[in-house]
Formats: sequence, structure tokens, C-alpha cells
Amino acid sequence: MKKIFFGILFLIGFQAFTQNVWTAHFQEAYQKTFEKKYFVDSVFQQLNDDEKIGQLFMVAAYSNRDSNHVKHIDSLVEKYAIGGLIFFQGGPLRQAQLTNRFQQKSRTPLFIAIDGEWGLSMRLDSTIRFPKQLTLGAIQDNTLIYEMGKTIAKECRRMGIHINFAPDIDINNNPKNPVINDRSFGEDPYNVALKGLAYAKGMQDHGVMACAKHFPGHGDTDTDSHYSLPVINKSLEQLDKLELYPFKVLFNEGVHSVMAAHLFIPAIDNTKDVATSLSYKSTTELLKKQMGFNGLVFSDALNMKGVSKFFKPGEVELKAFKAGNDVLLFAEDVPKAIALIKNAVEEKEISWQQINTATKKILSAKYDYKLFHEAQLVELNNLYEDINNIEAQLVNRKLFESALTYISHEKQMLPFQDISSKKILTITIGNTIDSIFQQTLNLYANIPAFSIDKNATALDFQNLYNQTAGANEVIVALFDMSRHNNKNYGLTDNAIQFINNLAKEKSVSLVVFGNPYSLKYFDNVQHTICVYEENTIIKSYAAQLIFGGVSAKGTLPVSASSKYTFGAGNFTPEKFRLKYTMPEEVGIASKDLLMIDSIANKAIAEKMTPGCQIVFAKDGKVFYNKSFGNHTYDSIQPVKNTDVYDIASITKIAATTLSLMKLYDDAKIDLDQSFSQYLILPKNNTVGSLKIKEVLLHQAGLGAWIPFYASYLSAAQRSRWFRMYPLKGFTIQVADSLYTKHDMYDTIYKNIYFSKVEKKPEYKYSDLGFFIFSEIIEKLSGKNIDEYTKVNFYEPLGLRTTTYNPLRYFSANTIVPTENDTLFRKQLIRGFVHDPGAALLGGVSGHAGLFSNAGDIAILMQMLLNKGSYAGKQFIKPETVDLFTKSHLEKNRRGFGFDKPEIDTAKTSPTAKSASLNTFGHSGFTGTCTWADSDNNLVYVFLSNRVYPSAANNKLAINNVRTDIMQVVYNALKKNEN
Repeated sequence: MKKIFFGILFLIGFQAFTQNVWTAHFQEAYQKTFEKKYFVDSVFQQLNDDEKIGQLFMVAAYSNRDSNHVKHIDSLVEKYAIGGLIFFQGGPLRQAQLTNRFQQKSRTPLFIAIDGEWGLSMRLDSTIRFPKQLTLGAIQDNTLIYEMGKTIAKECRRMGIHINFAPDIDINNNPKNPVINDRSFGEDPYNVALKGLAYAKGMQDHGVMACAKHFPGHGDTDTDSHYSLPVINKSLEQLDKLELYPFKVLFNEGVHSVMAAHLFIPAIDNTKDVATSLSYKSTTELLKKQMGFNGLVFSDALNMKGVSKFFKPGEVELKAFKAGNDVLLFAEDVPKAIALIKNAVEEKEISWQQINTATKKILSAKYDYKLFHEAQLVELNNLYEDINNIEAQLVNRKLFESALTYISHEKQMLPFQDISSKKILTITIGNTIDSIFQQTLNLYANIPAFSIDKNATALDFQNLYNQTAGANEVIVALFDMSRHNNKNYGLTDNAIQFINNLAKEKSVSLVVFGNPYSLKYFDNVQHTICVYEENTIIKSYAAQLIFGGVSAKGTLPVSASSKYTFGAGNFTPEKFRLKYTMPEEVGIASKDLLMIDSIANKAIAEKMTPGCQIVFAKDGKVFYNKSFGNHTYDSIQPVKNTDVYDIASITKIAATTLSLMKLYDDAKIDLDQSFSQYLILPKNNTVGSLKIKEVLLHQAGLGAWIPFYASYLSAAQRSRWFRMYPLKGFTIQVADSLYTKHDMYDTIYKNIYFSKVEKKPEYKYSDLGFFIFSEIIEKLSGKNIDEYTKVNFYEPLGLRTTTYNPLRYFSANTIVPTENDTLFRKQLIRGFVHDPGAALLGGVSGHAGLFSNAGDIAILMQMLLNKGSYAGKQFIKPETVDLFTKSHLEKNRRGFGFDKPEIDTAKTSPTAKSASLNTFGHSGFTGTCTWADSDNNLVYVFLSNRVYPSAANNKLAINNVRTDIMQVVYNALKKNEN
């Protein structure tokens, strides 16, 4: 009795003690463990012997096969209660439908798995293709790898998938490896371990089981286990230091499963023809006992020749189970395998305890991954949209961008800085000229492009070499490469020799869209960009890297030669030039910008303008760059982003004000001085005393404009002043087949110099002062305004289309027409300035005359938003930018030359209502505008030809099209903030 009494007292005391000592966390954990064990045991008890064995099998399923295959899987699920399916090739919807079918037929929820190292796209069409692991090996920020794991996990769960057989943590220390190769993170065990861990945790933290493979390490072989049994002759000590290291790290950090490889490693087990996956010494003694791994052990696919050439179906499954594998993957004959396993129990080769342990382990894992607690049916609605969501696309872009690797054997050259001083051309080997790569290069510079078939003859390559004579910088891009060493990575001897010969004579930047091991052929190339793979994203980013739209952050994950070694990589500056990306990167949802498209299309449909170009950039990143409509209402020529528009009064800031800002920096002009300080003006002129700053503020009293053309409408005047051809004395071209006297220049300026000036000036927008500014710029610089701006701004900025008189440089087909002038020039105006005053001066003036596309104007405005800096060059001093772009008068919203948002809220503003007061820019008569908001770091450009066919059409302004489009972006930004 005393013993019982004291025992009761002890239990009461122990209970009190535990209640005081145990934290709520431990109690909760204990309770969950108890609940899990109870549940698993209850499920296990409901299985008969065949079903317990059936749980050990994971069978291959395909969603691109016929009904016979589906019926075969049905029978395995219904008759043999298999534990899971690994899906291979097919499509998302088809696989989801089959998943639902098989889950409904299974009495115990099926584990659904996929071998998706680079995401669902490794097996399924119409899905996002994430980088291969060798590409990931170049990335320095492993949090991005975690994000990829997280994203892939979400996609898998949306597809009803519980297990992804990734990451591959083999160390690829053999360049001749035909099967691992770019599936590995690289040759360094620490890099492999850290990236494998990040990938695994990203998945497991978000509901998908990771699987470390291929144990004990498949990297150091030149044989493919799909076709034969690879041999690795290394000691256990060597394996422990290298191949096993990543597995140790992942095991210690809780990876939930591992895959046993089909390898022959005599140091582990020298039994003839027995792969490590079938070896008790490898799978049980080394993996489970010595390394202490207690998660699920999957065999590698048991149909692979590394094992199947030595053992028949059924036999190989039995040997795999006896070795210690918990799950028998890709079993080809389940009925036979079950029969052999049962027979092995009777023959005492294995025990029911071994089967029961493995089965409970599988059921326990199913419990952990909520197979018993959540419905396993996949929702089919919006499946495609959900697994291809914008967030996943953004993660993918970040991964590829962060892997870009630049290696320079000389002084770092990239990104190109002073484009105007270089003669650059591009050679594409294995792809067409008109690729995303070349198109993106053309966003930064006009680069002559050549292409050649990678299998071209030596003579063809020599002829191409001869065409590079005038270039001093050559970009060579290698496409359509192979991952295999035995195929020279897809390179021919002629191509290799051509590139190396070129590098002897010129500065070559080689862009490798493929395996980094191929770099061994190019030790003499000065500059190399390795981008590892070939897809639309990486093609764009590789081109952007060359010009500094994106930066190089990656390092080589493998060694290709003595010059291209692991860890090699030169980092390049960020935000060097504009980057071209997706809205989500700047915190805007793409769907929130659809209203821009609607507004633009409505404007075109209602004939407010035939077409337009729209560009938005935030934080130096172009996130919206689209063209709409056609050149004219009656044409089928669509507007392209590369087409050129007459930007009208944007000329005032894009040419004239910019020039004055530089002259101000150079101390050649004083804003407090008057016109007469810089020009010799006619006696009794009315404008000489006007101060520069007051003219820039449109506060000098000048008239709005002078209709110069009106004096030449009569037949007599036209006969006197114009000719159809350039003749002596008639040298100024006004339009197609229309030339005027050189005297016209003096006539126009005489009218301006003696124009009426208000005695008590108030704010009044005027063109006239900007005519005079172009005279001052020429006087102070010694160059006409067109040449001055070209040399000092447009060429160094890399502007491809910004110019006066565009027909000198571009085909008329690329220039959008403006008005059908029935009054003065009596023709459709195309490639000649729309403004008649500028036209009478030969197309060059300070108030109008400039042509451009929206992309170029965005670059120019970004330079101003950067306080005068762009591409490593300071064009204008920061304090000068601040001075010119701010407001100076209480009742005048203008800056010096720049327009700004309306201060008076009762008046209509030229900008969106949400634009900050620190916004600056200008609008143009032809239906153009551009704005830069320094508070929001935002650039906006809208170009159109609303004056076609008649300038009387002002519906674009009446309907607030330009400001409404601008407001859409502010609304999207605000929505994201909320």
C-alpha cells in the first residue's frame, strides 16, 4: 500500500512539476506528436498486407498518353493501393484532371510527385521555366533561391503535388558529366550546399517535400545512369570531404527526403553490378545509420539501365527495398514486385517489421503534408493563370538577372559608356538578327547587326570577318548551344576559330547563351558574358547588361579553364542606363495598367489620334513601353516603338533649354542678362531688353506666336518666295518639293525682333523667345542648335532617333505623318516639321523641329531626373537642374523653360492631378507630352499625331487623354501603397 501511496504522490508531484516546467510549446508539440501517431496507426490498421506493401510504390504517370495508360494506373490504384504517383510529361490541366481521378479512386490519399528541378516546366508545357541549377549556382544572393523554392512550392500545391524531387545537390566536378552537368549548382561543395539548402527550405516551408539527390553524389562521372551503371573510384575519405558534404548540411537542416543514386562505388560496396541504390551498405549502413538520416528514402527511377540491365522488373524493386529504400520509384511491374516481396517475407529475407516501418514512415509523411486533413482534389478553374502568376514571373526574372556573369581579362569595359566614340557591331551565331537580344541592344544604340549559321563554312566566316573592318567593338552572341561536352557544347571549329581570330584584332564581347564549360575555347577573348541558358528573359537582360540597364552580379559556378575559374566575375554598376522590365518590379500590378491600353484604344477608335507611343519609367526602370494604332487612320502601318514623331514644343526643353543649361554651367550665359547682351540686334528692336529668365518663364510680354506662313499664301507671293527644286538662292527646304529663299531667315527674325511686347507683362505662353534662344546658342557655342544638341546630348546619351530633319537619317516609313496641310504646303507633312515657322527656317528652330520616339525622350528625362547624370557622365550640374526645373514666381507655374503642374487648383493642369509640384516637362502641339516627377522618381512620355489629318482636331486635349493616362500610373502606385 505504501508503495502505491507514494507512487500516487510521485505521479501527482511529477504532473505538477511537468505542468510548471513544460512550456506551452512543448505541450503543444507533444500533443501533435501523439495525435499524429494515433492517426497514422489508425490508418495503418485499416490496410491489409497487400495494401501495406502497395504504399511503398510510386508509379510513373503521364498526362499526354492514351486511355490505356490511364486505365493501367486506375488498376494499380484500385487493386494494389499504391502509395503515390510521379507525373512526367503532359500539360497542367490534363495532369490536374488525372490527379483528381486517381485521388478519388484511391482509398488512401496518394502522394503526388514531380521531378521538377527547374519547376513544373521540366515536365509540363505552358508553365514557367525557372533557371537550371547551374544558372542558380552563379547567383550570390541565396535568398533568391529560397524565393524560387517558395514559388515552385506554391505552383506544385496548386497542382496537387506534394513532393518535388529537387534540389540536385550533386557536385559537378567532372565537366564531361552527361547527366548532371547543368542540373548541379556547380563544383564547389559549399556553394552547392547553401543553394541546395535555400531551395529545399523554400519548398518545405511552403508545403512541398524537398528531396536531396542523388545520394551519395552523381557529379564525378562521365556515364549516364539512364543508360549504364556509372563507376566512381573514390575513397570514402574523398567522398566524405566532397560529395557527401551537401547531404550532411541538408540532413542537419531537416530535408525530409533523399534519393538514392544508381552508381557503382567500390569504396562503399564492391558487389558486382550492384548500384548504391540497391546496396544495403550504401542505403542503410552509410545513409541511415552512419549519417543518421531518418526521412523518406526514395530509390532513383528503377527503370533506368543503371539497375534494370542487371535485374528484371519486380526483382529490382525487391532489391531496392531490401537495401533500405522506403519508396520504390518508377516501379514497372507492381504486381510482380508485391508478390516477390511477400515471398521474401516467407523466406525470411525481409520481415513484416521492415515493411510496417516503411509504410508507417510513408503514412506519417502524408500526415505531415496534410494529405489526410485537406481535400486532395485540384480546383480546375483558373489553373493556368494561378501557376503562371505575375509574382512567379517576377521571381523568375530576378533569378536570371542575378545570374548574369561578366568576366573581363583586361580593364573592365562593360557597360559601354561613351557610345558616340565607339563603332559597335553585333554578330549573332546560331540565331537570326531580329532576335530579342538584338532588339534590346537597339534600345540603347543603333548597332549594325550580322548573323551567321553556326555550321557555316570557313569561307562564310571569313567573308563575315571582312565585314567587321570598320568596327572597334564587336559583340558576338552564341545561340543554339548544347549542354554536352562530347558535342563541343554546340560549337563548330569554324565558329571557335572565327571568334578567336576576331579577338586578336578587335575588342570582343562574347555573350554565351549556354554552358559555361564552353568558355574553355575562348581564353583569348577580352570580355565574356555568360548567361547559361537561352530564353526571352535572358536575351533581353544580356543585352541590357552590355549597356548598363542591368548589372552583372554573378560569378562562375564551375571552372572551364585556367582563365575561367570558379568564382570569376566582374560586378558592374547598377542603374547605369534605363532598365526595361515588368511593372511588378517597381511595385505596380500589371493589371492596374490595363486602363492605359483602354484609354489609348478609345482615343484611336474615336479618332482623337491615329496612333501613339507611351512610355513610363520609375526608379530608372521602364515598366511600360507600348505603341498603339497606325500612322494614319486610313493606313495599315502600325505604330512601332522605334517610329519617329514630330515632338513639337517638347523641342523647347529637349533642345533649347538643355542647351541653355549647359551654357549656364559653362558660365557663358547669365539668366539675369538680356538678349542684347548676347546678340547684335537691329536698331529700335523691341526685344533686346528682355531678360533671359523672364523669357524662359514666359513672363517677358512676348506675343504667343506669329503666323509667318500667312504672308505667302497668295499665288504671287508663292511664286516669288518658293520653288519646287533647290535652285540658287532657294536653298531652304520647307517640305517635299518645296524650297524657299535663304532670305526667309532674315525676314522671320526681323518680324520677331520688332514684334509687340507688353509693357506690363504677365504670364503668357510664347514661342517667339525660343526662336531667339537658338540664335544665342549658335552665337555662344559656334554651332547651330541641331549640331550643338547632337554633340553634347543626343549622341553621348545614346539617343537613336532624336534629331532635327529626320529624313536625313531615317526612311519616311519610320516617320509618322502629321497634318495634311491644305493651306500652306498643300501636302501631307511627313518627315518635315509640322510647325510652319520652324519649317520656313529649314526645320531647325528653338521652339519646334525636333523629332524622336518616346524611348529616347524617356532617356533624356531620366538624365534630368538623375540631376543631370546618365551613363556615368554628368551632362548638367545638379544645382542647374534644380534651378531650371523649379517654380520661381507665385502666380506662374513655370520653371526656366520647363512647364510644371498648375499651382491654381481652379485651373486645368497639364499634368495628372496626382503629379507632385516637383514635376517638370512640356507638352507639344502635335499631341505630345513628357513629364518627370522627382518626388515619385517617375518619367512619362506620350507621343501622337493628333493633328492628322487636321490640326483643328483637338479631341485629345478636350478628353484629357494624356493626363488621364498619367493618372492611371499614380492610381496604381497608390493602390500598391495601400
